[in-house]
Amino acid sequence: MKYRSDPSLIRGSIAPIVTPFTATGAVDHDSLRQLISWQLESGSHGISLGGSTGEPSAQSVFERIAAMRTATEHIGDRVPFLPGTGSHKLDETLEITAAAQELGADAALVITPYYARPTQEALYTWYATVAREFPDLPIVAYNVPSRTAVDIAPETVRRLFSDFDNFIGVKETTKDFEHFSRILHACGRSLLVWSGIELLCLPLLALGGAGFVSAVANLAPTAVARMYELWEAGDFDAARDLHYRLHPLVDLLFVETNPAPVKWVLEQQGRIASGHVRPPLMGPTDAGLDRIRALLAEGGDLTTQL
Repeated sequence: MKYRSDPSLIRGSIAPIVTPFTATGAVDHDSLRQLISWQLESGSHGISLGGSTGEPSAQSVFERIAAMRTATEHIGDRVPFLPGTGSHKLDETLEITAAAQELGADAALVITPYYARPTQEALYTWYATVAREFPDLPIVAYNVPSRTAVDIAPETVRRLFSDFDNFIGVKETTKDFEHFSRILHACGRSLLVWSGIELLCLPLLALGGAGFVSAVANLAPTAVARMYELWEAGDFDAARDLHYRLHPLVDLLFVETNPAPVKWVLEQQGRIASGHVRPPLMGPTDAGLDRIRALLAEGGDLTTQL
């Protein structure tokens, strides 16, 4: 928990890794360790597990906590660890967040409760409950309206940031780029904001963002981390060059529902033992594989860089 006392240090490319499964569907802890090692060797500035790319809604609470335990033990204090601990149920959210705190996570990434479509006041109450329950654990809201059908408003974020010292930031996964600006304007730049939209990662840095939690880091971790480092060093042209070179891999992510395409590529590269995804997802179709292979031909050189 090296970074828990100073979450302002949680910056750069926080890689939201997949949760590997065996061919029969069990959580594959050996492949998880292998993935984490590769991310660290590749220069990722932090690790996240259990966000949308990690298929949390297809796992039991026990499985999610066990995977967090493996991750925290393997990462140690080398980089920040921000596990996804949210659910559509408050009791599960509190249980998983408690485990994250006990295991030594540096912050908890808590998704807006999905399917129920709560009001802004209900969202405030939800996050306030989590923040009060874990006053010593930094809390990051995870806003991803395309998956949850609810969008946390800038004013709601402002209230939470003002009322709770441990509510420290937001992972914004919305294509409405005005939303990024309005949140930072409402809260000030001491709020930590990470982009979860791949093609808005670099633009967010111009607004004062803290970095990104981008699924394309599963394929090209060195390039994604380097893009942040180049921007911070003032080499804006080189950062933009990487942004555009990553386009084919960004498109690959969403040929079919993420993380199925990513897992297929990782299996082909030998980084995980199986590309299995759990229902209701399925592996890529034949047409999807044709498109994935074509995009790899365009941007695949970035997947092998160290």
